[in-house]
Amino acid sequence: MRQIIDLFLIFLLLPALILSGCAAPTREALVPVRPSQQPRFADDMHFDGLEHSIRQSIAYLTDVPPDKEFVFGKDRYAAAHLITSLETFLTFITSRPTAKEIQRFLRENYRVYRCSGKDGTRQVLFTGYYEPFLRGKAEKNGPYTVPIFGRPDDLIRIDLSQFSDRFAGETITGRMTDLTLLPYYDRQQIEKDGQLEGRAPVLAWLKDPVDLFFLQIQGSGRIFLDDGAVLNVHYDSTNGHPYRSIGKLLIEEGKIPREEMSMQKIREYLHHHPEERETILFHNPSYVFFKLEPEGPIGYLEVKLTPGRSIAVDHRLFPLPALAYIETEKPLVGGSGEITRWEKFSRFAVSQDTGGAIRGPARSDLFWGNGTYAEIAAGHMQHWGQLYFLVLKPEADSH
Repeated sequence: MRQIIDLFLIFLLLPALILSGCAAPTREALVPVRPSQQPRFADDMHFDGLEHSIRQSIAYLTDVPPDKEFVFGKDRYAAAHLITSLETFLTFITSRPTAKEIQRFLRENYRVYRCSGKDGTRQVLFTGYYEPFLRGKAEKNGPYTVPIFGRPDDLIRIDLSQFSDRFAGETITGRMTDLTLLPYYDRQQIEKDGQLEGRAPVLAWLKDPVDLFFLQIQGSGRIFLDDGAVLNVHYDSTNGHPYRSIGKLLIEEGKIPREEMSMQKIREYLHHHPEERETILFHNPSYVFFKLEPEGPIGYLEVKLTPGRSIAVDHRLFPLPALAYIETEKPLVGGSGEITRWEKFSRFAVSQDTGGAIRGPARSDLFWGNGTYAEIAAGHMQHWGQLYFLVLKPEADSH
């Protein structure tokens, strides 16, 4: 009887405990922008990728109820309207309009919302992610001793919105022991104590635990096996523990200067200080489980991401998927792989992903694709900018 009461109390009290630690922001994440305050809507890329990403979002929206609502600040729009909004913009850009034509078209036909950003300053911190390519084996062999785990069979994920609308978008992840819901194993318990043995499938084996760590940060990757097979591994679930940045840890401990921080610098430090590796990696208790996909990379909405066009945002605050517009900076890279300088750029994007570190109204993550430039850009990008969302005016919807 006591065990049943324990389970009841978890369901009753845990949502309040969780939400007390992540209270909703007092200001709206998106605020409408008057036409005179709208950006110039210049785009630094060809529209082919944008067309692909928009079609991916339309494919997602056609599979949800047409009356499902998506929140833009204080306004709400049904999925059917978002489809029309994306289709209208897609039809327009197929004519390859000039920048002036784009500005006129959007001001006449679309509502524009600006992200409130950090403390209402409108500033959004843009980081980047990419699709890593790694070598692996199908079986544990020689130096290949680091497992890529699939979802454990005892992992439980509870959607709290089923209990109350107050908890929309909130979940609990854990495991059941004698009818008591407990937190799932953290990174140290999984990697050092072997708590997943017999509980989770192994999709492939890697050499380096640091490679696995950053694969989990990126969320997707390709594993090239020695028999010629290629596995597309994609985020499936997490252990439910909060994400803690090891980059922030290394800065706070004076091991990497803040101005030099990057994924590449973290790798370099861990390579030269192997005796600290476990302590540093275990600082982040969050752990990602993967699944195999026929192609990739796949985002939160289960649609294929588009290099340079797909962005990750906090899905609790921003609409997924929706047409967006970003203004920030990108690196120019020299022949030997060094960043020569950063330059400002702007482009249209589509919100199709989210991430454990992408929380709040002042964060966005740009997907760079794969390859050398993508890895450099994703590893070093930490630049402030502006984020906007666009939706067709209801009066412009002819459907």
